[in-house]
Amino acid sequence: MRWFAMIDDPPKITRLQSKLVHTGAEVNDFAHDRPEYLHAIICQLGLPRSRQAGRTFERSAGKASMMISAGKRYTRHGWEDLPLPYGAKPRLALIHLCSEAVRTQNPVIDVSGGITPFLREMGMAVSGRTFRDFKNQMTYLAACEMQLAWDTGDSITQTRCAPVQSFEAWGDAAQPSFWPDEIKLGQEFFETLCTHAVPLDPRAVHALQHSALAMDIYSWLAHRLCRIRSDNGVKLYWKNLRDQFGQEYKCPKDFKKKFAPAMRKVLTVYPTARVRQEHGGMRLFPSPPPIRKAQTVVMLPRS
Repeated sequence: MRWFAMIDDPPKITRLQSKLVHTGAEVNDFAHDRPEYLHAIICQLGLPRSRQAGRTFERSAGKASMMISAGKRYTRHGWEDLPLPYGAKPRLALIHLCSEAVRTQNPVIDVSGGITPFLREMGMAVSGRTFRDFKNQMTYLAACEMQLAWDTGDSITQTRCAPVQSFEAWGDAAQPSFWPDEIKLGQEFFETLCTHAVPLDPRAVHALQHSALAMDIYSWLAHRLCRIRSDNGVKLYWKNLRDQFGQEYKCPKDFKKKFAPAMRKVLTVYPTARVRQEHGGMRLFPSPPPIRKAQTVVMLPRS
């Protein structure tokens, strides 16, 4: 049985295959002693992967739905519109904040050590450019608002929440005093996180940190595969996958060209995931989660 093997694979060693070997090495080299966590709905739906022209971002899949609204920042010249958070950096930041909140069962995360330890804890390189990009994305994330909804079967639950309740202006590397001592998650977001947190392997997060699409696929599989009960699995057609992961791609072929190598990279860091490519799409089979559920984790109701 061939697990997600593309039909047209060339026999020689490709650039992708070389990257997969490197990814596997990163996983083995990255030290870890505790799981990371992310909200189940964000695992299922993800944040924007590229900069959005509009002020809102909506995505639905299965019984879950999410709408993110861009926020504003006050300056001495008045209120300034901010874009929606996008890309890999706000994903890494959100995973880190969610993980600390779940571990401590506290919405207040201590970041008084400064920007450098914060970036290193997320496995990110520390440089002036990294700091600027991260500062901007953290500001976009801290200012945005989310509406999360899921269908339990008997009713639909909807929550309006802010991932971050309060934050200070993020300065530059020459102004460390502008780095806050703490980041406080929104209370509604924190409460739903504590009952809908999905454990992630920190080695996988580290290895996939440069690809927002690969991070989305990994967190989705971490949430989805352990909830499948049928031995025959669940088939998803390319249209289903494109609706969930590739709304920005107008051409289905362009989406498949991006999705397939990202999936392969994910399976390198999640080797127990049972995913098979089939004509017209792929099939998901029951698989163990990448990290066994802890007592603090309660998954979304089975679909």
